[in-house]
Amino acid sequence: MYKRSAKGWAKHLDFILLDCFCLGISFIIAYCVRHGWVNPFYNNLYRGMFLVIILLDFFVILFLDTMKNVLKRGRYRDFVATLLQSLALLFSIATYMFFTKVADEYSRVALFLMIGIYMVLTYLVRLLWKNNLLRRMNNSTDNALLIMANENKVSRLIDDVLENNFKHHTIVGVVLGDDSKIGQDIKDIPVVASYENIVEYVTNHWVDEILISVDMDFEIPEETLEELTLMGVTVHFNLTDSAKRVGVKQVVGNVGELLVISTSMNYMRPRQYFAKRAMDIAGGLIGCLMTGILYLILAPLIKMESPGPVFFTQERIGKNGKPFKIYKFRSMYLDAEERKAELMEQNRLNNNLMFKMEFDPRVIGNKIDKDGNQKTGIGEFIRKYSLDEFPQFFNVLKGEMSMVGTRPPLSDEYAEYSSHHKARLATRPGITGLWQVSGRSDILDFEEVVQLDTEYINNWNIGLDLKILLKTIMVVIKKDGSM
Repeated sequence: MYKRSAKGWAKHLDFILLDCFCLGISFIIAYCVRHGWVNPFYNNLYRGMFLVIILLDFFVILFLDTMKNVLKRGRYRDFVATLLQSLALLFSIATYMFFTKVADEYSRVALFLMIGIYMVLTYLVRLLWKNNLLRRMNNSTDNALLIMANENKVSRLIDDVLENNFKHHTIVGVVLGDDSKIGQDIKDIPVVASYENIVEYVTNHWVDEILISVDMDFEIPEETLEELTLMGVTVHFNLTDSAKRVGVKQVVGNVGELLVISTSMNYMRPRQYFAKRAMDIAGGLIGCLMTGILYLILAPLIKMESPGPVFFTQERIGKNGKPFKIYKFRSMYLDAEERKAELMEQNRLNNNLMFKMEFDPRVIGNKIDKDGNQKTGIGEFIRKYSLDEFPQFFNVLKGEMSMVGTRPPLSDEYAEYSSHHKARLATRPGITGLWQVSGRSDILDFEEVVQLDTEYINNWNIGLDLKILLKTIMVVIKKDGSM
């Protein structure tokens, strides 16, 4: 699923919120220095002025556009922008005080001290936050970009992406029309495929997005574009080379300085992304607290039945093929992975894409007595009530998973995927999802799983997430846990 970039001031909302925080700290310090160490919000005048000052600061930022190019500019330009904003804020506050006739009651010392502290503090915080963002971008492996273009265009496209996208993309390869160029480098970027075998390359390698800029007389086959989109890859067409595609979601956006039409299974507006991430953080915090409580109860029970670690970590495949470590309460014996190969013939799905069996002897406490009766223990209890899933709230807080999404496959399962199966990895994996609340224990056809996950991605909105969360609670209460 394609996340649209925020426009205007919204793309620097983090800097604006930090700026308002610094202004609030400066307001409190200035008041305490001038009037003593008491709460300024007990004073009706200063409490009201605080809200006015924050609003004025916000309008000054919008009017002067002081956050423009904040990630690209150096320290000197940052200082000039901060100084300009501080002086404009001082002028705005003074003008407001003059017309509302509160200037005589509001301390001038507190006002000038607040502006001075604010200017220094917000400048330092901006630098620290910018360095943090740039460091994270340098270390990020997000948004692997493939460039498909004519040979005479590709060098310019590479330069544009590297110079203007703030490292949101990592160029992993170039696709040209000539097979003989495969293996060569263009500006240190390898040529990895030709137009004809691009689908084969994307099927076998990690690619998030493809930027296409080819001659107008070359028509990319519709089946190629459909296959790429159904794999969860976002396809950007240089606007001058673009045509309207039927059956997919398209939005106008940017890759570097290029104006493009982006084609994807679905897309997420900035405010939708903010709402989903806010819901994840809130749910993650609550879930982590509950995980801590469950740990106190489950840890001794697990260790009594099966000595070893309480938590289980496993490599799973996340959005667009990125591996990550998933956390769970351990509900299986330590040799469960080794024993899986022996039990594959009992897999209810009859393939290697997922694994389910009726009575799993790898689950802690599961055994068959001498009379042939099946006995269960703590492991089955944990799985029946989905208690093993709670540590995944740590993954949610880390941004590797979401509260609602698609279930992440194991590495060996992912290796068996056909191209259309990868559609379920077009969004961030979730603790729960449409498949899980649609009778997950009864669905034995993996193609139906893919269909449900694809349906979720194509129809995603916040309302659907909330509906799935409510259904999940009912599924757990009814003990319809995973198998």
